[in-house]
Amino acid sequence: MNLNIKLLIGTIYIVSFSALIFVIFNKFDFEEISNINFIKYNQVLIASLKENNEVLLLFGFFIFSVFWILLLGFASPLALAAGFIYGKWLGTLISVVSFSIGCTLLYYIASLFFKDFIKKKLTKKIEKFIIMFKKNEFLYFMLFRFTGGGMPFAIQNLVPVIFDMKIKNYFFSTLLGLIPSMFIINALGSGLDKFINENDSIVWKKLILNPEIYLPILGFFTILVIAFLLKKFFFYKKNY
Repeated sequence: MNLNIKLLIGTIYIVSFSALIFVIFNKFDFEEISNINFIKYNQVLIASLKENNEVLLLFGFFIFSVFWILLLGFASPLALAAGFIYGKWLGTLISVVSFSIGCTLLYYIASLFFKDFIKKKLTKKIEKFIIMFKKNEFLYFMLFRFTGGGMPFAIQNLVPVIFDMKIKNYFFSTLLGLIPSMFIINALGSGLDKFINENDSIVWKKLILNPEIYLPILGFFTILVIAFLLKKFFFYKKNY
């Protein structure tokens, strides 16, 4: 790739990342976000936007999700928001596809600019995984996505840089590996939307005992157990 194009891509990425950090720390107040009246107000606003500009809102949320992941944003809060706005089924579809695209773009940029740095920092830490990934990069990275590999989401996105994973395999293994956890988080977001719509205050006991809430939470812990067993079997067995 032409050096000027590389520099342009790198500059755009750095400026965009800096802008995201600035907005997060200057425009959002956790106390305000956690206030039920604030949430209800925005719930009504979102419902109005969906009614009048459903396609535009969906497209905007999708594009924002792609760039959020590309700029190292946390996946879970955005998946929760997708479930809150679109429900568990459509929310899961939007989350999985947009996150997979964002992850793939991040992987591509990291491969262009940070390959040597990533290899230096991560190779020793995941040395035991590399042999497996080279045997069947699609299968093992899909399982790695599902289990999390004991790593933050942003770090998971960068691991395949070490063994030069094919972009097609990266995208589809990410797509499939994210489905279970994204469905659970979106279901929780959908449950919160219904609860807040029916209540004027957050009563934690009532919230936790709501089937729309505790069933996704149980599902989340089930996934944790399955992920732990898969990690023990595929990633920590002696003879790999």
